[in-house]
Amino acid sequence: MQICNVHSLGIVEYKNTWDIQKDLAAEIATSNHPPTLLLLEHPHVYSFGNQGNPENIIWDERELNRRRIDVQWSDRGGDVTYHGPGQLVGYPLLPLAEGKIRVDPTNGAVRLPKMDYVNYLRKLENVLIKTLFKYKIGGGQIKGQTGVWVQGDVPSRCVHCPPDIFNSPAKIASIGVKVDANGISRHGFALNVSVDMNYWDGIIACGLENQNKASMDYFLDPPPTIAEISEVIIDAFGKEFSYEMKSTPLKEKIS
Repeated sequence: MQICNVHSLGIVEYKNTWDIQKDLAAEIATSNHPPTLLLLEHPHVYSFGNQGNPENIIWDERELNRRRIDVQWSDRGGDVTYHGPGQLVGYPLLPLAEGKIRVDPTNGAVRLPKMDYVNYLRKLENVLIKTLFKYKIGGGQIKGQTGVWVQGDVPSRCVHCPPDIFNSPAKIASIGVKVDANGISRHGFALNVSVDMNYWDGIIACGLENQNKASMDYFLDPPPTIAEISEVIIDAFGKEFSYEMKSTPLKEKIS
């Protein structure tokens, strides 16, 4: 079974992790560096994808500065989303390109299999759904949209849920990815674990108005720590993508 490195980075600025992703993606494309999963949290930031509309930020610059919210543009798909403390962010750097040749540390030069990029998104959703299931939270997909949704059924099982969550699904995890010219995936997913949900009020997330949001701490008291949920994510990711997951410090892999 192929190894996938896992680097747990703690809280890292958005721009810094973008640079790390680009460096690691280049290594994976040109050497025997194994696939890699970065797990981390970001300080408060609104990040735009390549389909972003600046008008989807509601708060003015003064309010953004008061709340110390950074604004960053990236090359991932999608519009604007929020990242912040209490949200687990995962950036998988995986070789997905059809027909590309790369060097495997065990098997030598191998031709990568054909990869359905839409199926890659569905597999990321499956990782998140299986992670939520471990905590007895039912998550699901919505046709035509990317991400994972939940819905409260009875108040006793959603003790901190706002009323709207009982009427329509709420998004608990977002996904936005890019596959570069070498066929290496970048960016990834964000799972709300114990997030201050007020920060979503400053944007029209994903360009969709009146979209309900949810966090795991709506359903769990206390919610899992980021370290605890990371272990569940790592296990689910390895099973979904058929990797042997190996946790290792990032500094050992880049110079």
